[in-house]
Amino acid sequence: MLGIYTTIAILFFLFLSGIRIIDQYQRGVILTFGKYTSTKSPGFRWVFPLVQRMIIVDLRITTVDVPRQEAITKDNVPVGVNAVVYFRVQKPEAAVLEVEDYRYAVSQYALAALRDIIGGVELDTLLIEREKVSMEIKQMVDTETDPWGIDVTAIKMQDIELPAGMKRTMAAQAEAEREKRAIIIRSEGEVAAAENLRNAAELLASAKGGLALRTLETIDNLQPDPSKTVIFALPIEILEGFRRLTKGE
Repeated sequence: MLGIYTTIAILFFLFLSGIRIIDQYQRGVILTFGKYTSTKSPGFRWVFPLVQRMIIVDLRITTVDVPRQEAITKDNVPVGVNAVVYFRVQKPEAAVLEVEDYRYAVSQYALAALRDIIGGVELDTLLIEREKVSMEIKQMVDTETDPWGIDVTAIKMQDIELPAGMKRTMAAQAEAEREKRAIIIRSEGEVAAAENLRNAAELLASAKGGLALRTLETIDNLQPDPSKTVIFALPIEILEGFRRLTKGE
């Protein structure tokens, strides 16, 4: 009788030790005597203790930080770049069987690809077309990690740190560019104002008595100041007569 209870207890212990619960976002890779046999879907699962082993793989998007790395651009400018890799496991069995630690492997491959791509572009391209450069890195990493059952969804470069001397040079260049734009805008405004004044002068000259009325309006707008005296050497009518004589009217 004692032997029966002992056997039942052992069987019950083996049953309990073989129970596994797989969440919705997970898959269970089963190894039987060390050999891959199946991949279990979410739910209540049982494995044979001491014979089978289940390795749980998370299928959610995983974020891996690529620490700050020193790289040299195509035009020999040293930059410090850090990035973030977003990936997910598509084939759990490949992620377990083909690579020892797929998270670490993806991080290291992204680091190497980051240096390779940055080394092939100039600094201006890196700063202006950051998204394009990130996409090239993503495509390279995604292609190489595909045999591991990994899908790289995105790689984002967070910061691009430049040498202090390069920062000062770029700031001076930007300031010079802003001053150049301001000068161009001011000169365009002066040209437009001169053109308007010329048109107004021609319009007043063509209208009979226009210049005289404009002169009277200017005198009327003068601020009264006892310390200042405004003297007109000739009447407006005489000036108008001179203008007509010069035109032969």
